[in-house]
Amino acid sequence: MRQGETFGIIGESGSGKTTVGRAIVCLIRPTAGSIRHYGEDPFALSAKVLRRHRRSYQIIFQDPNAALDPRMTILQSVREPLDVAGIGTRRERQRKALEALDHVAMGAEMAARYPHEISGGQKQRANIARALVLEPQLIVCDEVVAALDVSIQAEMLNLFADLQRDFNLTYVFISHDLRVVAHISDRVAVMYFGKIVELGPATALMNAPLHPYTKALLSAEPEPVPAHLRNRERIVLQGEVPSPLDPPTGCRFHTRCPLAQPLCSQSEPAWRELAPGRFVACHFAETPN
Repeated sequence: MRQGETFGIIGESGSGKTTVGRAIVCLIRPTAGSIRHYGEDPFALSAKVLRRHRRSYQIIFQDPNAALDPRMTILQSVREPLDVAGIGTRRERQRKALEALDHVAMGAEMAARYPHEISGGQKQRANIARALVLEPQLIVCDEVVAALDVSIQAEMLNLFADLQRDFNLTYVFISHDLRVVAHISDRVAVMYFGKIVELGPATALMNAPLHPYTKALLSAEPEPVPAHLRNRERIVLQGEVPSPLDPPTGCRFHTRCPLAQPLCSQSEPAWRELAPGRFVACHFAETPN
């Protein structure tokens, strides 16, 4: 991820998006490969240094209800990361928590309420404030608008854009909603069955996908026009998603791919750059026009 950008990750349920997000913020340790924060492996740090290091890498979870302690007020929940880190005096922590709530348009009245007394959108704003309070460099947003009404989703996406501008934040935006990812992201990675199969600028990827799986995802996106006016062919994938306990050989998508050839089951496709900034893992992907 580049500093200051919004990096989108899309894919169907079970593709590994949340696992990647949790690994980025050091909630889980990779079983293979490695994580690099500015070239440094955070898991090579001592436990004490890692705790301090992790303050710069925060995550906002999908379910705003489960992310908040029902026994704590909103202010207490937002202040909790500062309490755990032992930053400043109690008065200073209280002030920083209130400032964070103000940044997400939640005033002192909301701060005194409990989670059951506010709406789902307000709960997610509180979770955003809690991620902001430690002044992170990067925030992983894991399906943060999936549980919200469409009108609230638009407000939330605008809030993320404003916060990014004000605090020079870097986002990793995880979602299965292509419209949301395309709206907010600079670059998008497409995941299938634990692998990134395509990566590129959001606009280019949405307009001219290179991988068959990306094409299928885009074709499944509903269009707000009558069927007889649609100019896009619907791609219906056949078969079931393979079991993670027994992944397919070669390309992991070959069991459902409409373009699969014998080579696809025999050899894993190389990660290729077919155009500047456009990467794909497919034997038969062609250079975009």
